[in-house]
Amino acid sequence: MATSFQLGDLTIHQVIEQEGPFFDPLTFFPGLAPELLEENRAWLEPQAIDPATGQLRLCIQSYVIRTPHHTILVDSCVGNHKQRAQPFWNNKSDDTWERNLAATGIALGDIDYVMCTHLHVDHVGWNTRLENGRWVPTFPRARYLFAEREVAHWQAEHAKAANPVFADSVLPILEAGRAELVAEDHGVGDHLRLTPTPGHTPGHVAVELGKDEVIAVLTGDLIHSPLQMRYPELSMRADTDRTQSAETRRRFLECQCDTGRLVCTAHFPSPSTGHVTRWGSGFRFMPTEG
Repeated sequence: MATSFQLGDLTIHQVIEQEGPFFDPLTFFPGLAPELLEENRAWLEPQAIDPATGQLRLCIQSYVIRTPHHTILVDSCVGNHKQRAQPFWNNKSDDTWERNLAATGIALGDIDYVMCTHLHVDHVGWNTRLENGRWVPTFPRARYLFAEREVAHWQAEHAKAANPVFADSVLPILEAGRAELVAEDHGVGDHLRLTPTPGHTPGHVAVELGKDEVIAVLTGDLIHSPLQMRYPELSMRADTDRTQSAETRRRFLECQCDTGRLVCTAHFPSPSTGHVTRWGSGFRFMPTEG
């Protein structure tokens, strides 16, 4: 599936790898009280919570941005042939992501830059592909842009205990000389800029789009579910700093609220894109029309 938006001289393509019920909400959000979940279940089902299983419905996807000068892939999902702890990500061998990228009319060789909002398993996987038993860069022409602080964090973690995600999807890019370690406010041309959004990971970034003003923003993993729009203080289990994550999320949502900017989330169920409005002391996600 590939959905596209034309915003002035920018085109945004969604490239979905997986979508479905994946995690128990009370496990995914350790601070979520069962009573609060039940209070919100009516509006969360069936889009954000699957009624049959009670699990969170999430989307795993990339965004491809075409500016007048560059084609930029943001986040590269899970990838194939990789040993992963989650059974639904372990040793995948399907062609869904590749077919959905092709449906945008963009080939692997068309990508100028690959940007990763952070270096978790479901954001770096297609950075590399398996070729003759070796992990090699998937995109033949691309430079890979990683926040310097994010790489430093995961290099240190990998030195303490082997991290297969870093080993097969990031380290081969560094060793091939294809990575650029950049500041968390780095820009590509005059249409795309990173902005620091720490908490989920130390060097996590969001991506702002627009030449003269911000017209769209890609959230990465600063938010995972519409439930966190209503309750920004609700952090998820993999956040390295849950307090900082909550502060970042509220600040971000205040900044986007009622601006008309297109907010492109990494993991909200389809359509995943929409606008932020206020809802009491929190916020509401207004999805784009299908």
